[in-house]
Amino acid sequence: MSAVPVIDARNICKSYGKGDGRFDALRDVTLRIERGECVAIVGKSGSGKSTLMHIIAMLDTPDAGSLAYAGEDALALSPKSVSELRNQEFGFVFQQFFLTPGTSVLDNVTLPLKITGEPSKSRKARGLEVLRQLELEDKATSRATDLSGGQKQRVVISRALVNEPSVIFADEPTGNLDSATGAIVQDTLFALNRDLGITLVIVTHDEELAARCDRQVFLRDGVLVAPAQDRGAAA
Repeated sequence: MSAVPVIDARNICKSYGKGDGRFDALRDVTLRIERGECVAIVGKSGSGKSTLMHIIAMLDTPDAGSLAYAGEDALALSPKSVSELRNQEFGFVFQQFFLTPGTSVLDNVTLPLKITGEPSKSRKARGLEVLRQLELEDKATSRATDLSGGQKQRVVISRALVNEPSVIFADEPTGNLDSATGAIVQDTLFALNRDLGITLVIVTHDEELAARCDRQVFLRDGVLVAPAQDRGAAA
């Protein structure tokens, strides 16, 4: 194991609402993820797994606790620095595709590069390269919303890859797909982890998907629990 983990979250707490309506989404959660690791965050709906992912991916901030990325205090960064780090180091794959309707596959894939101000020519070249990797180059000029569900999710993975991220966060990445298509998407994600060394963090209620990861982290009611205590957590 490396001396400095890529993600080091300690004693994370997060609540929503006030008074009688207060809901503790995360309670004293500590999670360390090594570079190149593949980790599944597993739990029922409402267990806090997506909240935890949003915090360690710097999409949200905790109420208490500490968070470091590659040894750097993530909570001390300015909003601009957080955005830059997220765009340079992280890729995101969600259950919902979040593709821009009416625009091409290539434009959807290269959006992160456009945000960073990458020149059009190099943006296009990099976009076509990742589409080639995911066997979608022939769809570059197609409208993203005209594709099948599996193709759309591969476009999303391409978009996640275009910045050459260190970490990919996948939140229920196969939730909207049939079993056969979901298996292809899973294989693609695990190949990125295995072949490119990209750290992979998967949020899922699917125990079969979680079992393919190096390690499983189980959440129940916002608290980390041992797997034996949480049989059926993903039911």
